[in-house]
Amino acid sequence: MGDLDRILGILGEARRRLFRLAVVLGPLFGFLVTFRLQPVAVAVGPLSVPLAYPVPNLFDNVTAQVFRALAAFMLPSNAVLLNVGVGDSVVVQMEIGLLLTLILGMPWIIHEVGAFLVPALRRNERELLRRVGIPATVLFTVGTLLGLLFITPLTFRLLFQYIAALGLAPVIGVQQFVTFALLYTLAFGVVFELPVFVYTLTRLGIVRAEVWRRHWRIAVIGSLVFGMIITPDNSGITMLLIALPMIALYLGGAWFAERWETTRLRRPRVVGG
Repeated sequence: MGDLDRILGILGEARRRLFRLAVVLGPLFGFLVTFRLQPVAVAVGPLSVPLAYPVPNLFDNVTAQVFRALAAFMLPSNAVLLNVGVGDSVVVQMEIGLLLTLILGMPWIIHEVGAFLVPALRRNERELLRRVGIPATVLFTVGTLLGLLFITPLTFRLLFQYIAALGLAPVIGVQQFVTFALLYTLAFGVVFELPVFVYTLTRLGIVRAEVWRRHWRIAVIGSLVFGMIITPDNSGITMLLIALPMIALYLGGAWFAERWETTRLRRPRVVGG
């Protein structure tokens, strides 16, 4: 009965944490798909400060505004977006709404997940999580912004140049565009977490640093496979744009792991008190 009570306690705690997440993320998602942000300029002395206030609008909502901004920023000016399927526009708004909910609610998600996991961790594991938490957040943010502001727009422009070279009309389906843009942008955020993952496994004593160095060929193949899976198109260009930074980040993480392990081995041991 002791094990059963323990399992039921864990399930009960997980249910409580999921409910707390739903209480915050549910209304946030509802706001994004039912309100739009109306821009307004507020005069503060000689300056005009741009602000926005929410206005109920089920169709032209925040997700629709974000979609138009993404299309204008990422696609060439002559590209044409088509609503191929009947419900594509609805699915697109739901996808963007879910992504924005995850991004805006990430601090609360991290808090709840951490509160659920921390009691089961040892002291050194808790200290390590606190130590790598800020670098992991910074790397994810940098990777996501890099994908959003530079790599994804560059990829679209590059692919549309191939289209123009064949004399084809620059047309793309709205569902294909959003899926590609969101997956490709988030992929860079995930890829930038790789050094933290490698370093953390070595700090925990799960994987020796020499293992990362010895199996770098497997890492290269894995990066190429990941790039092939995560990119929704079938061109090798997008795969390489994901795989090459991933390989570099893997090698960087392996270097930091080896450096930490070498420093720890050289540190003199204190005998007695």
